[in-house]
Amino acid sequence: MRTHRWTVPALVLALTVGQLLVATFARDLPQFAGKAFGARLVFYPLMMLFVPGVWFAVHRGSRPAPWGGFTLVMLPFLVDVTGNTLDLYDRVVWWDDLLHFGNWCLLTLGLGVVLGLVAVRPRWVRAVTAVGGGALLALLWEIGEWWTFIRHGTEIETAYEDTLGDMVLGTTGSAVALVVLVVVSRRSASGTRP
Repeated sequence: MRTHRWTVPALVLALTVGQLLVATFARDLPQFAGKAFGARLVFYPLMMLFVPGVWFAVHRGSRPAPWGGFTLVMLPFLVDVTGNTLDLYDRVVWWDDLLHFGNWCLLTLGLGVVLGLVAVRPRWVRAVTAVGGGALLALLWEIGEWWTFIRHGTEIETAYEDTLGDMVLGTTGSAVALVVLVVVSRRSASGTRP
């Protein structure tokens, strides 16, 4: 049986939207309470489809689509929603920190694949693009969290420290993704398997 390369990102999108629908309409479950799932139901699919949408608009079928990169960009949203569905944010103390690191690593890897970041020269521009872009996305994410559920929620007392930690973890995840991209591209260039 042959599967299309778009099947995996489509499955990631479907699993994310399915959980978002449950979370939006099952507000009385404690793991979903006060976490702006109505807004997430609107914005997560839009953010997940933004990179593929821009890529297809720019390339208009002139290049093969980087489906693996699209999947990596979409995975953090699925991981986030699944963490809420399984109530890991409230039950596992370090879960939020792990995701801010890991999800930014996935996001930066995905963007690096889609943008062909390893081909960018000079190297310092590649580093600034990956790590600086990851830091900017971490900042925008934290602004979104504050706007949608922290400013009027129960987490306002600890928000400052948590936000700073999340931004550092996201930026660090982006730096690790840069290293992974460089190592994998060097191994691919030398003909060895990563």
